[in-house]
Amino acid sequence: MSQRVNRGTKVVVIVLTVAGVLIALNQAFFWNPGGFSLMQNSYLYYILACFLPIVFLCYPIAKSLEDKPLPFYDSALAALVFATCAYLGYNGETIITMGWDYSAPTLATVASFVLWATVLEGLRRTAGLVVTIIALLFSLYPLFAASIPISFMRGLSFDLKTTAQIHALGADSILGLPLQVGGSILVGFLMFGVALQRTGGAGFFFDLAQAAFGRFRGGSAKVSVISSGFMGMMSGSAVSNVLTTGPMTIPAMKRSGFSGKYSAGIEATASTGGTITPPIMGTAAFLMVSFVGVPYAEIALAAAIPAALYFLGIFVQIDAYSAKSGLRGLQQSLLPRIGRVLLTGWPYLAALVGLIAILMVYQNEVQAPYFVIAFLLFVEIVKFALSHDLRKTPGLIYEFLFSSGKTIGEIIGIIAGVGLIVGGLSMTGVSLSLARELVAAVGGSMILILIAGAITSFVLGMGMTVSAVYVFLAIVMAPALVQLGINPIAAHLFVIYWATVSYITPPVALASFAAANIAKTPPMSTSLIAMRLGAVKYIIPFAFVFNPALLAQDASGLEIAYTFVFAIIGVFFLGCAFEGWFIGVERRMHAITRVVLAAAGLASLAPELVSSLTGLAVGAAVMVLTRFVNAGGAPSEAVSFDDTQVAEALSHPDDDLAETDEAKPQPI
Repeated sequence: MSQRVNRGTKVVVIVLTVAGVLIALNQAFFWNPGGFSLMQNSYLYYILACFLPIVFLCYPIAKSLEDKPLPFYDSALAALVFATCAYLGYNGETIITMGWDYSAPTLATVASFVLWATVLEGLRRTAGLVVTIIALLFSLYPLFAASIPISFMRGLSFDLKTTAQIHALGADSILGLPLQVGGSILVGFLMFGVALQRTGGAGFFFDLAQAAFGRFRGGSAKVSVISSGFMGMMSGSAVSNVLTTGPMTIPAMKRSGFSGKYSAGIEATASTGGTITPPIMGTAAFLMVSFVGVPYAEIALAAAIPAALYFLGIFVQIDAYSAKSGLRGLQQSLLPRIGRVLLTGWPYLAALVGLIAILMVYQNEVQAPYFVIAFLLFVEIVKFALSHDLRKTPGLIYEFLFSSGKTIGEIIGIIAGVGLIVGGLSMTGVSLSLARELVAAVGGSMILILIAGAITSFVLGMGMTVSAVYVFLAIVMAPALVQLGINPIAAHLFVIYWATVSYITPPVALASFAAANIAKTPPMSTSLIAMRLGAVKYIIPFAFVFNPALLAQDASGLEIAYTFVFAIIGVFFLGCAFEGWFIGVERRMHAITRVVLAAAGLASLAPELVSSLTGLAVGAAVMVLTRFVNAGGAPSEAVSFDDTQVAEALSHPDDDLAETDEAKPQPI
């Protein structure tokens, strides 16, 4: 336990978390004890009162102070935020009926400035300086909007006092769509992710991946992909996932024969994929619910096929790399038995299946996660009872509540700050004209606006969180895409995919750099490998924009099915071409046939059936040429490894292994 977050701080965080969760439960299930009910704005203020102070208790003013005792000024800031938000929540009805967002009494005006400032500071502590500067500039935009020389950026202007009041007391800024989604849907889903991890879900999915894939060639890497994907799905953060699973998976991959750079690239790419994988995904996917106006279950269903294709692309490249390098899997005797893993870990699979079923049948994404959380905690407590170890129950609940509070606090801190971007654009009226002007600027060209959207998402993603990029572009870019006839879900997912690309793409590539640090490899070259492994992520967004059947949208069941099949073939061709090894034929590929096969893969992903069939035919021809004409040769000589050490590395972090840059297998 750090000096900052000591036992006393933890207790305060837990008390705030319990209060916030009870308020959220009351709102979600309409308990309204004694007729007590909250208006929407009062509810959001109380959510801020409970979770925003946690940011100041758990996240220091500077990273260098992380291990220092909690300073007095942070405690005072936490108390000030709580008091301010509680005061505004108590006056929620008055704020609306008396129009305080334009004409507030002195105390409410002071509270507005306090909330504005503390939300920005909370954003800086949780998301960083770059996104905070952007949010600050947009929040100040109403002060000079009328003086902007560019016509479509010119809007209404307000004085400083009115701007603060609208930001803090209005319904479109701090209390806007991001926080509305955070306060309703995100609280439950974030707690579900924490419950999975605290009850052992991470270990189960890791063991399941080992049992299912460990015996195949490149098994350690395939285990990393599956386990990191599940962890990324639960945490919603690519970087934190790399730091959590990387110390286990990267040394194991290096020990089994993968180079350090390739091992780090696999971990970074797989962890990034977890943030686009349903049913949990990342924060931005939940924000889509309000922007697109569809149930979360529909968004999760739409994201399923692209996520499957993304991980398929990684798997194909790993398998091809393993084949051409002569790598093999682990001995079956050293791996967990899949039957035993499923027998002991069935509650975690049941939780995921149950969550999906509730979302699809019950169709209430606000209430759904709470049922599954209760199930997971109940099963874990029953386990304690059966093992005569009930004394562990208070510790489980204690750590679960603290982790939940810290996680929710971080996300609330981010999305409340991001709401200032929305507020600055909406109160000036500029948000209404941006999409129209953008469409006019590209002359109505769909491909030009997609390229512009991809570049903008990527550039913003280098300095902002995915949720911040998404909120900004959901206002500016996505409506323009929709105006050009693009499916709304496809338009919004396009933005999310390209925002997450920055995690593995130089020059920033935060996930790649984090993995490179663990593997002790050059960050830039590691990022280039991660780019190649995650290449599908650059292609698939364009594919599903032009062919919404890949999102199970605007198409019949038959069309969705054969589109998915052709997409699988296309991704398979691309993966083999990138690695230069044709799986199935088991031959190296010539440079020319690699280019031709990559083109065949792209053609298979194209929306027209004729191009897909042409891509399939060309790919089949390349397969025949590679098998019977190409003299590329067979795989490298098989290599042997200490399977026991690899199995141990997969199960436990190994700092010594992480120090070495390359594994050194000996030829048989």
